[in-house]
Amino acid sequence: MSHETHRSLEKDGFRAFLSVDDGQVVLRSRRGTQMAPAFPEVVAGAAQLPDATALDSELIVWNTAGRLAFEQLQNRLHRRGPAALQAATQQPAHFVAFDVLRLAGTTTLTWPYSRRRAALEELFRKHQLTAPWALCPSTTDPDTVHEWLTSWTAAGLEGVVFKRLDSLYRPSARGWLKYKVRETTEAIVGAFTGPTTAPRTLLLGRYDTVGSFQYTGRTTTLPQTVGRTVAGLLTPAEACHPWTGWSFSTGWGSRETLDVALVRPELVVEVGVDVARDASGRWRHPARWHRARPDLSPTDVTLFNSPG
Repeated sequence: MSHETHRSLEKDGFRAFLSVDDGQVVLRSRRGTQMAPAFPEVVAGAAQLPDATALDSELIVWNTAGRLAFEQLQNRLHRRGPAALQAATQQPAHFVAFDVLRLAGTTTLTWPYSRRRAALEELFRKHQLTAPWALCPSTTDPDTVHEWLTSWTAAGLEGVVFKRLDSLYRPSARGWLKYKVRETTEAIVGAFTGPTTAPRTLLLGRYDTVGSFQYTGRTTTLPQTVGRTVAGLLTPAEACHPWTGWSFSTGWGSRETLDVALVRPELVVEVGVDVARDASGRWRHPARWHRARPDLSPTDVTLFNSPG
């Protein structure tokens, strides 16, 4: 067996499993949530597949700017009936297949990935699958991977996933490893959580083109030594802080709010972020602490919702 590593693009979507048996379509998430009622276009598209077939994939939605729109995909989960049909027209989902679990009644779980990938490609060729079906790009060429990472991430692709060509499909195990594109960038500390002597996380912002201080994301939990150092660089806010009266959620999509302390928006910090953004341009995943940049001023920081 070959020990060569296969790479596929990592997309900003939902992991999804689809099976079709005697005309009955099952579409579920990795956690087992039934998603078929929310995505009627995917269910209808199953007529293109041979019976007794099951695929592993990523569900994605593109926005009008040509970027992956995770928030639009998430909003579609709760729609049913006419609302789901309308969303399927306005925000159509695509089923990006990267593995096959069963093919026309034949179980493929014990096949090495190289054979499953070949069977998946043949499925697309033989049946000339069209939307909502898409075949996930794949390669074993490192130069091609580098090109993906430098050109395709502008559309919201988070990186690549990879596995060995001789690997089997193990339903209960995480078979793919991920490499996410991350970059370091600057932001301004506008608030923090945790004790004043050692902040636990930092709430970060950037100014927009009209001079308003916009929230752009929160850091992961800081090491205590870093928190104590940062505490000495922060100044409590005055009453005119631009975030006075704002509330901040504990995580993307959560309704639970944070207990925060506002500070003067003057300390610049460098953080590591990935390419995932929400519709407003905020970082959807927590930023990783890199270092404080007291040598920079807020005017040196990239404007909100600009590249970088």
